[in-house]
Amino acid sequence: MSHVMNTYARLPVAFTHGDGAWLYDETGKRYLDALSGIAVSTLGHNHPRLVAAIAAQAGKVLHTSNLYRIPLQERLAERLAALSGMEQVFFCNSGAEANEAAIKLARFYGHKKGIELPTVVVMEDAFHGRTLATLSATGNRKAQAGFEPLVSGFVRVPYRDIEAVRQIAEHNHGVVAVMLEVIQGEGGLSIADVGYLRELRGVCDQHGWLLICDEVQCGVGRTGTWFGWQQTDVQPDVMTLAKGLGSGVPIGACLVTGPASGLWGPGNHGTTFGGNPLASVAALTTLDVIAEDGLLTNAERVGQEIRDSLGEALNGLAGVADIRGRGLMVGIELDRPCGVLVGRGLAAGLLINVTAERVVRLLPPLTFTSREAQTLVTGLAPLIRDFLSQG
Repeated sequence: MSHVMNTYARLPVAFTHGDGAWLYDETGKRYLDALSGIAVSTLGHNHPRLVAAIAAQAGKVLHTSNLYRIPLQERLAERLAALSGMEQVFFCNSGAEANEAAIKLARFYGHKKGIELPTVVVMEDAFHGRTLATLSATGNRKAQAGFEPLVSGFVRVPYRDIEAVRQIAEHNHGVVAVMLEVIQGEGGLSIADVGYLRELRGVCDQHGWLLICDEVQCGVGRTGTWFGWQQTDVQPDVMTLAKGLGSGVPIGACLVTGPASGLWGPGNHGTTFGGNPLASVAALTTLDVIAEDGLLTNAERVGQEIRDSLGEALNGLAGVADIRGRGLMVGIELDRPCGVLVGRGLAAGLLINVTAERVVRLLPPLTFTSREAQTLVTGLAPLIRDFLSQG
């Protein structure tokens, strides 16, 4: 009997090592990694610059705590601010923690304005984490079941429905923020269009609300720009990051600007591990490699190649509802639940995922090549065809 708590339906495989976009199991079988540890392994596996940077830092100091200055953390904050136009950064360890910080910040902002019961507008089908507050903000009843009472202070609207937000503005005067993902990763890769985000920004400005963008899954270059919102020119007041920021080393970040900056002082929020030297150097190296190796352009180009090739390979196939995405964030929506494709992909040497029951989700490393993209499509398209032909 395993002593690991049974919180995951794990696939029957364990990996021993990796190289670029490839992972190897205990028998030596090779798998093309089109999931990147769920958008985490930005630079693929065993990237020489990342390995060297982590090893060098491990030989100096791993952790000191935030009781002291951490120059590497300060450099990372400066770098993220320069890339995003945001002003201040709080570092933590995960996406859920980054979103917790954003929610706490919104409430603090509301209380500063004299609002007794601050409310955050959140979206249907959203996923923000599994802590109690982020679970309450999440729009997934299956994930919430069994953990009631949920945290109050949230009101939910349909994703991409600006009129629903305007209705909330008319009838709920305790709203302090709107929180959303530019692309709903767990919600089936639904994408917020430019017009909706611009109107949402306008509603927030009109009513003095904070606009919070959860970029935990779509940030750090995955969409072909540093952050997903940069494709819309709609800057948020608060942005959260994690997953791909440290290329596998746990780190999260909550960035603020404008009315959200300068709110917190010592004691308002904190973390023991957040932004420690090891995590900071992993993140700095990740950002350096993305910039110096042209991985933003690569993500945009190779992602388009994957979508185009899948479109050709699955053209006219009944059961394929949509192929969509941005950069190396690709979703193939089918007309029926398709979770069995994950196991079939594994057997074929492909690491893929299914989200929202009917969407095959692809999140390859940003180092993915055109050749690897074709290998992925060549292997995946027949699996989808065979699955759909079985009715």
